Amino acid sequence: MLFKNNYCEIVDENFNSLIIQKSKFISYAFKVYDLNQVKRKLDLLKKKHKKANHHCYAYVLSLDSSIQKSSDDGEPSSTAGKPILNQIKINDLTNILIVVVRYFGGKKLGISGLINAYKTSSNELIKKCKIKSKEIIDIYEIEFEESNKHNLLNAIKKNNFKYENLNQGACDIHVKRSYTKSLENLNIFLTNKKYLSSE
Repeated sequence: MLFKNNYCEIVDENFNSLIIQKSKFISYAFKVYDLNQVKRKLDLLKKKHKKANHHCYAYVLSLDSSIQKSSDDGEPSSTAGKPILNQIKINDLTNILIVVVRYFGGKKLGISGLINAYKTSSNELIKKCKIKSKEIIDIYEIEFEESNKHNLLNAIKKNNFKYENLNQGACDIHVKRSYTKSLENLNIFLTNKKYLSSE
């Protein structure tokens, strides 16, 4: 299980546009939850901006931000994707894809200029986004003696846990990670407790 109690996401998709040394940088932020969504968003932008020179991007997925990738898409190594990814990480965001589309303006920016341009583009974009912090919810499968069902349900209600899939002797409970210690209040009713996943 994870040690963080919260994670941060953007609320809505957004975009921003900058002109830097005659090159146009159009940045887009998308809320994404899997690699298929990432691919679809990239494909759509490549169709929308067919004449662009570069479609550089970075994404972070999962509640623990364990899935990360960046792409320079033809720009010199680590001058585009990495600065975008760094801005995502600095703002502690997950489930996000940022794409910066560049139309070359005829003037080369150099390595430091490119790094600064992609950093600035993604930073300005993130500033425009509304960000929401969400609590991580862990799901536990619990088993109980049928004779304790009434007492167990009272304890679940008292601790403000959500439950589902209630059947004979078992159910799933949804617990805010910050409230995990409250599970100790249920232990007297349980015959088994198994962590399933996070919402």
